[in-house]
Amino acid sequence: MEGSIFIAGAVVQWLRDELKIISTSAEVEALAAKVPDSGGVYLVPAFAGLGAPHWNQYARGTIFGITRGTSDAHIARAALESIAYQTLEVLKAMEADSGAQIQELRVDGGATANNLLMQFQADILKTSVVRPEVTEVTAIGAAYLAGLAIGYWNNIDEIQQQWQINRNFKPDASLNTDEMIKGWHKAVAAVKVWTEL
Repeated sequence: MEGSIFIAGAVVQWLRDELKIISTSAEVEALAAKVPDSGGVYLVPAFAGLGAPHWNQYARGTIFGITRGTSDAHIARAALESIAYQTLEVLKAMEADSGAQIQELRVDGGATANNLLMQFQADILKTSVVRPEVTEVTAIGAAYLAGLAIGYWNNIDEIQQQWQINRNFKPDASLNTDEMIKGWHKAVAAVKVWTEL
């Protein structure tokens, strides 16, 4: 199964390139960690519409919940959280379509280096998020296929033994994430209403 999220890691690039609140993408974690939560701010990064499960090409990016006390750290945290919320929506759609419950999420790619994001993902999914030692899985997958083709590895079982866990993020059971998820759904619903006006 596959689910498309149009803007995930690119929301961090937007913070860097357009808003200029960070100089490098790696700085977003430290900025977001300056606040304990998003302060009720939700950023829906529908810069190119909304992907799965909404499929709304007319949606546009929006920030909700801004107050006089909202800082760049709250915006950064809301941006990171938007990646996790969108992933949650895709995974819940997959669970509904497959009838299977996701036991753990194995992640890869540049955004997985962000511990704050990975922990938040585990918290709202209420399941483990597992980051491997090598996070560029696409590149290593191509290398594995080439290695199989030339006989460097004998079979897929041999390749599977190469995979190693870097860190396993466990959900914080003390957090009530239901209200946060409800707020995300409200923000997405408001974005959809905007497209109908």
